[in-house]
Formats: sequence, C-alpha cells, structure tokens
Amino acid sequence: MGGMYFTDRGIEELEKRRGDEEVTLAWLAEQLQAFVDTHPEFETAVERLATWLARLDDPED
Repeated sequence: MGGMYFTDRGIEELEKRRGDEEVTLAWLAEQLQAFVDTHPEFETAVERLATWLARLDDPED
C-alpha cells in the first residue's frame, strides 16, 4: 500500500480535532480567505478547492 501524503495527515488531524464541529460555508470561505491572505503562494490550490466544493452538485461539471 502507498505511503501517506503530508496532506493526509493534516486532513486526519482536522477530523480528529474538529470533526464534531458544525460550521457554515460562509465561515469556511472566511477561513480560506484568511489562509490565502497569510500564504498567497497557495492561492491557486485554495481557489481550485473552493471552486470544486462550490460545484459539487453541478451536473455541468
């Protein structure tokens, strides 16, 4: 079986620490914007994730 990627550990940590919390998508958007403001080098990846999440139920995509 393949190795675990660094991001997999981050996802697991997020689930472990905050998995029982409920948040709004507005809150998530604010956090993503704050992250990009602090780490502009990740803007493209964050924008792609946000677009993917926004279009999950879009039959056109």
